[in-house]
Amino acid sequence: MRPLEFLRLSWRSIRGHKLRSSLTTLGVIIGIAAVIAFVTLGASLQAGIIGDISPDDQRNLYGWAADPDVEGGPAAGAQPVFSEADLEAVSDLEAVEAAYGYGTIQTQGLTYEGEQVAQGDGLVASGPSYIREERLSEGRQFDPGEREAVINPAAAERFEENVTVGDDLTVTLLGGEQTTVEVVGITDTSEGLSPFEGFESAPRLYVPTDPFYAEQTAGLGIGDEGGEGARYIAIVVEAESADEAAIDDARESATAYLESDESDAGELMGEELAVSMQTSTELLQQLQDILDLLQNFIVGIAAISLLVGSIGIANIMLVSVTERTREIGIMKAVGAQNRDVLGLFLAEAVVLGIVGAIFGTALGLAAGYAGAWYIDLPLVYPYEYVALAIGVGILVGILSGLYPAWRAARTDPIDALRYE
Repeated sequence: MRPLEFLRLSWRSIRGHKLRSSLTTLGVIIGIAAVIAFVTLGASLQAGIIGDISPDDQRNLYGWAADPDVEGGPAAGAQPVFSEADLEAVSDLEAVEAAYGYGTIQTQGLTYEGEQVAQGDGLVASGPSYIREERLSEGRQFDPGEREAVINPAAAERFEENVTVGDDLTVTLLGGEQTTVEVVGITDTSEGLSPFEGFESAPRLYVPTDPFYAEQTAGLGIGDEGGEGARYIAIVVEAESADEAAIDDARESATAYLESDESDAGELMGEELAVSMQTSTELLQQLQDILDLLQNFIVGIAAISLLVGSIGIANIMLVSVTERTREIGIMKAVGAQNRDVLGLFLAEAVVLGIVGAIFGTALGLAAGYAGAWYIDLPLVYPYEYVALAIGVGILVGILSGLYPAWRAARTDPIDALRYE
């Protein structure tokens, strides 16, 4: 019997029992749809986050001092040990382009033209180059030593009338003290600009560490308003280029200095703390590891679903063999060979597996599209998993159909013709 004839007869049998065939493939559909949907969301999430890392940011090293055994995201367990003198010394290192402190300033609210809104921890103090020129939709970077701020669109749109470049904002700090900043630039996105901020959208104001961070630490009795004595919990070190060798040189030289006895940080760190410096890509690898772990978990659940699906196909095929015993006897009586019967039932099981894989893939792609659209991520389809899903469907069909097909092929034609 020709292969096309196998497929035609198999499809006719499946169409003759549409509801039963649909329920049989349900396990395969669910298993494959779960894997495709989650892999699509994972690939879209990765593309969305990594796509936010510009070439200039790829040369940035984000550093903090913490117990090496502490686990968590960027700056987990970080201690304020980096002084202004340390930053100046790191900036002078041959492999380093620039170095500046990073810190968030606690606030209570923002006021614009008499309208006040709540704003907590939305003041980010850093160096001017933290706000890259290409990330500005209008205006310029702030200047160190000036009461200037760059805001993101979420902060600009918090008031009834949008804040624009040149406007003044009044910031109410924690404790009630107020200060006024001039808006000199607006970023092109409301997402965070580094792993320290996270990548979610939120209202943010970016200001220079001098004078804002220095004044805050002076208010807490640490150092003076000139920045002397202020300690930063995190620093940003810019390598000469995004080249891997240049980044490694900047990392090694900055870490060696900060952990040495020459630095102020080295005196405070002792033996319990160590400096960690990682790029955005390296920090995102932690997120990738979590996604991989979740993906393996989903694949495990999907494997159970596929096992249940294959058992369902095998069960239905055994029922089909029993129902069609007399038909098998007639086929053998008119000259059909064992391999013809074997091929017929095996083809039917494989077709069920392929149909389940196709519907599962379509459902998974649709769920992945809906999820990416809802979270506002760039859609990335893992096409290699589509091919893998079809392969899994064929494999499930073969494994679940082997025994029923073998049993049908072994049926004695005389007994089959007597079967009622």
